[in-house]
Amino acid sequence: MRDWQPFLGLPLWVWLFVLPTILALAALFAPDPVRRLLRPIQVVLDRIYLTSGVVAAGFMVTILLLIVGQMVARWSNLTFPGSTEYAGYAMAATSFLALAHALTRGAHIRVSIFLNLSPRFGLWLDAAAMWVAAITATYFARYAIKTNIFSEMLNDRTQGQDFVPEWLLSFLAMFVTAPSQWGKLWAETGSEWVYTPVWVPQLPMSIGTVLLALALWDYLCRLLTERKASIVSEAVE
Repeated sequence: MRDWQPFLGLPLWVWLFVLPTILALAALFAPDPVRRLLRPIQVVLDRIYLTSGVVAAGFMVTILLLIVGQMVARWSNLTFPGSTEYAGYAMAATSFLALAHALTRGAHIRVSIFLNLSPRFGLWLDAAAMWVAAITATYFARYAIKTNIFSEMLNDRTQGQDFVPEWLLSFLAMFVTAPSQWGKLWAETGSEWVYTPVWVPQLPMSIGTVLLALALWDYLCRLLTERKASIVSEAVE
Protein backbone atom coordinates (compact mmCIF):
# COMPACT_ATOMS: atom_id res chain seq x y z
CA MET A 1 0.00 0.00 0.00
CA ARG A 2 1.45 3.34 -1.04
CA ASP A 3 1.52 6.06 1.55
CA TRP A 4 0.28 8.93 -0.59
CA GLN A 5 -2.30 7.58 -3.01
CA PRO A 6 -3.84 10.03 -5.50
CA PHE A 7 -7.28 11.40 -4.66
CA LEU A 8 -9.32 13.22 -7.32
CA GLY A 9 -6.24 13.56 -9.48
CA LEU A 10 -3.91 14.98 -6.82
CA PRO A 11 -1.57 13.24 -4.37
CA LEU A 12 -2.99 12.96 -0.89
CA TRP A 13 -0.23 15.11 0.60
CA VAL A 14 -1.35 18.01 -1.61
CA TRP A 15 -4.89 17.81 -0.24
CA LEU A 16 -3.72 17.48 3.36
CA PHE A 17 -0.90 20.03 3.52
CA VAL A 18 -0.47 22.16 0.40
CA LEU A 19 -4.06 23.28 -0.23
CA PRO A 20 -4.76 24.21 3.42
CA THR A 21 -1.49 26.17 3.49
CA ILE A 22 -2.51 28.00 0.29
CA LEU A 23 -5.85 28.81 1.90
CA ALA A 24 -4.04 30.18 4.96
CA LEU A 25 -1.82 32.34 2.71
CA ALA A 26 -4.93 33.60 0.92
CA ALA A 27 -6.37 34.52 4.32
CA LEU A 28 -3.18 36.44 5.03
CA PHE A 29 -3.07 38.47 1.81
CA ALA A 30 -6.82 38.76 1.06
CA PRO A 31 -8.54 38.61 4.46
CA ASP A 32 -11.91 40.13 3.53
CA PRO A 33 -12.86 37.80 0.63
CA VAL A 34 -11.61 34.74 2.51
CA ARG A 35 -13.54 35.80 5.62
CA ARG A 36 -16.77 36.08 3.63
CA LEU A 37 -16.07 32.74 1.93
CA LEU A 38 -15.29 30.82 5.10
CA ARG A 39 -17.87 32.35 7.44
CA PRO A 40 -20.78 29.96 6.56
CA ILE A 41 -18.41 26.99 6.80
CA GLN A 42 -17.08 28.15 10.15
CA VAL A 43 -20.60 28.39 11.58
CA VAL A 44 -21.12 24.71 10.73
CA LEU A 45 -17.69 23.79 12.09
CA ASP A 46 -18.42 25.54 15.39
CA ARG A 47 -21.48 23.36 15.81
CA ILE A 48 -19.45 20.26 15.01
CA TYR A 49 -16.83 21.19 17.62
CA LEU A 50 -19.57 21.74 20.20
CA THR A 51 -21.23 18.43 19.29
CA SER A 52 -17.95 16.57 19.69
CA GLY A 53 -17.55 18.12 23.13
CA VAL A 54 -21.06 17.03 24.11
CA VAL A 55 -20.39 13.49 22.90
CA ALA A 56 -17.11 13.46 24.84
CA ALA A 57 -19.03 14.50 27.96
CA GLY A 58 -21.45 11.65 27.29
CA PHE A 59 -18.57 9.18 27.26
CA MET A 60 -17.32 10.67 30.52
CA VAL A 61 -20.72 9.96 32.06
CA THR A 62 -20.46 6.45 30.61
CA ILE A 63 -17.23 5.94 32.57
CA LEU A 64 -19.08 6.87 35.74
CA LEU A 65 -21.93 4.46 34.95
CA LEU A 66 -19.46 1.66 34.24
CA ILE A 67 -17.73 2.24 37.57
CA VAL A 68 -21.08 2.19 39.36
CA GLY A 69 -21.98 -1.01 37.48
CA GLN A 70 -18.71 -2.61 38.58
CA MET A 71 -19.42 -1.68 42.20
CA VAL A 72 -22.96 -3.07 42.08
CA ALA A 73 -21.73 -6.27 40.42
CA ARG A 74 -19.06 -6.72 43.08
CA TRP A 75 -21.56 -6.17 45.92
CA SER A 76 -24.01 -8.59 44.31
CA ASN A 77 -21.39 -11.31 43.66
CA LEU A 78 -22.06 -10.98 39.92
CA THR A 79 -19.66 -10.74 37.02
CA PHE A 80 -19.44 -7.79 34.68
CA PRO A 81 -17.25 -9.13 31.85
CA GLY A 82 -15.37 -6.55 29.84
CA SER A 83 -16.19 -3.65 32.15
CA THR A 84 -12.54 -2.61 32.44
CA GLU A 85 -12.12 -2.64 28.66
CA TYR A 86 -15.35 -0.70 28.12
CA ALA A 87 -14.20 1.94 30.60
CA GLY A 88 -10.87 2.22 28.80
CA TYR A 89 -12.62 2.66 25.45
CA ALA A 90 -14.88 5.34 26.94
CA MET A 91 -11.88 7.13 28.43
CA ALA A 92 -10.08 7.15 25.07
CA ALA A 93 -13.23 8.42 23.34
CA THR A 94 -13.59 11.17 25.93
CA SER A 95 -10.00 12.30 25.44
CA PHE A 96 -9.94 12.35 21.65
CA LEU A 97 -13.44 13.66 20.95
CA ALA A 98 -12.86 16.57 23.34
CA LEU A 99 -9.67 17.74 21.61
CA ALA A 100 -11.25 20.11 19.09
CA HIS A 101 -13.81 21.50 21.54
CA ALA A 102 -11.11 22.08 24.17
CA LEU A 103 -8.97 23.91 21.61
CA THR A 104 -11.77 26.29 20.68
CA ARG A 105 -12.38 27.05 24.36
CA GLY A 106 -8.73 27.75 25.09
CA ALA A 107 -8.44 24.73 27.37
CA HIS A 108 -5.19 23.48 25.83
CA ILE A 109 -1.97 24.55 27.48
CA ARG A 110 -0.42 27.38 25.45
CA VAL A 111 2.86 29.01 26.50
CA SER A 112 2.24 32.70 25.84
CA ILE A 113 5.37 34.31 27.30
CA PHE A 114 6.69 35.25 23.84
CA LEU A 115 3.23 36.10 22.49
CA ASN A 116 2.97 38.89 25.07
CA LEU A 117 6.16 40.65 24.00
CA SER A 118 4.32 42.79 21.46
CA PRO A 119 0.96 42.45 19.67
CA ARG A 120 2.48 42.41 16.18
CA PHE A 121 5.27 39.97 17.00
CA GLY A 122 2.84 37.80 18.95
CA LEU A 123 0.46 37.61 15.99
CA TRP A 124 3.04 36.19 13.58
CA LEU A 125 4.52 33.89 16.19
CA ASP A 126 1.06 32.61 17.04
CA ALA A 127 0.32 32.03 13.35
CA ALA A 128 3.61 30.16 12.83
CA ALA A 129 3.01 28.00 15.90
CA MET A 130 -0.55 27.22 14.82
CA TRP A 131 0.62 26.29 11.31
CA VAL A 132 3.17 23.85 12.75
CA ALA A 133 0.50 22.46 15.08
CA ALA A 134 -1.91 22.03 12.14
CA ILE A 135 0.73 20.16 10.11
CA THR A 136 1.49 17.90 13.10
CA ALA A 137 -2.17 17.24 13.87
CA THR A 138 -2.84 16.43 10.20
CA TYR A 139 -0.05 13.84 10.24
CA PHE A 140 -1.50 12.41 13.43
CA ALA A 141 -4.99 12.23 11.91
CA ARG A 142 -3.73 10.62 8.76
CA TYR A 143 -1.91 7.85 10.59
CA ALA A 144 -4.82 7.37 13.02
CA ILE A 145 -7.06 6.63 10.03
CA LYS A 146 -4.37 4.39 8.56
CA THR A 147 -4.23 2.47 11.86
CA ASN A 148 -8.01 2.03 11.67
CA ILE A 149 -7.77 0.66 8.15
CA PHE A 150 -5.00 -1.80 8.99
CA SER A 151 -6.85 -3.05 12.08
CA GLU A 152 -9.89 -3.79 9.92
CA MET A 153 -7.78 -5.44 7.19
CA LEU A 154 -6.06 -7.71 9.73
CA ASN A 155 -9.37 -8.40 11.55
CA ASP A 156 -7.59 -7.57 14.79
CA ARG A 157 -9.72 -8.42 17.82
CA THR A 158 -9.50 -7.46 21.46
CA GLN A 159 -7.86 -9.92 23.84
CA GLY A 160 -10.06 -8.90 26.76
CA GLN A 161 -13.50 -10.11 27.79
CA ASP A 162 -15.48 -7.39 26.02
CA PHE A 163 -18.01 -8.19 23.32
CA VAL A 164 -20.15 -6.17 20.92
CA PRO A 165 -23.33 -7.17 19.06
CA GLU A 166 -22.77 -8.11 15.46
CA TRP A 167 -25.48 -5.71 14.27
CA LEU A 168 -23.40 -2.79 15.61
CA LEU A 169 -20.49 -3.80 13.37
CA SER A 170 -22.83 -3.99 10.38
CA PHE A 171 -24.26 -0.56 11.20
CA LEU A 172 -20.77 1.00 11.35
CA ALA A 173 -19.75 -0.83 8.16
CA MET A 174 -22.62 0.83 6.30
CA PHE A 175 -20.71 4.15 6.32
CA VAL A 176 -17.89 2.66 4.22
CA THR A 177 -20.06 0.38 2.07
CA ALA A 178 -21.92 1.23 -1.10
CA PRO A 179 -25.73 1.41 -0.61
CA SER A 180 -26.15 -1.36 -3.16
CA GLN A 181 -24.29 -3.70 -0.78
CA TRP A 182 -26.34 -2.89 2.33
CA GLY A 183 -28.85 -5.67 1.72
CA LYS A 184 -26.11 -8.29 1.50
CA LEU A 185 -24.39 -6.80 4.54
CA TRP A 186 -27.46 -7.12 6.75
CA ALA A 187 -28.39 -10.52 5.31
CA GLU A 188 -25.05 -11.86 6.58
CA THR A 189 -25.49 -10.24 10.01
CA GLY A 190 -26.34 -12.52 12.90
CA SER A 191 -27.63 -11.86 16.39
CA GLU A 192 -24.51 -13.07 18.17
CA TRP A 193 -22.10 -11.11 20.31
CA VAL A 194 -18.50 -11.21 19.05
CA TYR A 195 -15.13 -10.15 20.39
CA THR A 196 -14.69 -6.43 19.85
CA PRO A 197 -12.77 -5.59 16.65
CA VAL A 198 -9.97 -3.19 17.53
CA TRP A 199 -11.06 -0.72 14.86
CA VAL A 200 -14.28 0.01 16.81
CA PRO A 201 -12.61 1.65 19.85
CA GLN A 202 -10.10 3.22 17.46
CA LEU A 203 -12.86 5.12 15.65
CA PRO A 204 -13.09 7.95 18.24
CA MET A 205 -9.33 8.39 17.95
CA SER A 206 -9.58 8.88 14.20
CA ILE A 207 -12.60 11.18 14.44
CA GLY A 208 -11.08 13.23 17.26
CA THR A 209 -7.73 13.74 15.55
CA VAL A 210 -9.42 14.71 12.28
CA LEU A 211 -11.53 17.29 14.11
CA LEU A 212 -8.44 18.62 15.91
CA ALA A 213 -6.54 19.04 12.63
CA LEU A 214 -9.58 20.69 11.05
CA ALA A 215 -9.96 23.04 14.02
CA LEU A 216 -6.30 24.08 13.86
CA TRP A 217 -6.49 24.92 10.15
CA ASP A 218 -9.80 26.67 10.78
CA TYR A 219 -8.49 28.83 13.61
CA LEU A 220 -5.29 29.56 11.70
CA CYS A 221 -7.42 31.08 8.93
CA ARG A 222 -9.47 32.99 11.50
CA LEU A 223 -6.30 34.34 13.05
CA LEU A 224 -5.00 35.54 9.70
CA THR A 225 -8.28 37.09 8.56
CA GLU A 226 -9.18 38.77 11.85
CA ARG A 227 -5.57 39.67 12.75
CA LYS A 228 -6.28 38.55 16.31
CA ALA A 229 -6.54 35.23 18.11
CA SER A 230 -10.01 33.65 18.10
CA ILE A 231 -9.05 31.23 20.86
CA VAL A 232 -9.88 32.85 24.17
CA SER A 233 -9.52 31.01 27.46
CA GLU A 234 -12.62 30.78 29.59
CA ALA A 235 -11.67 32.09 33.02
CA VAL A 236 -13.46 30.48 35.94
CA GLU A 237 -13.52 32.47 39.18
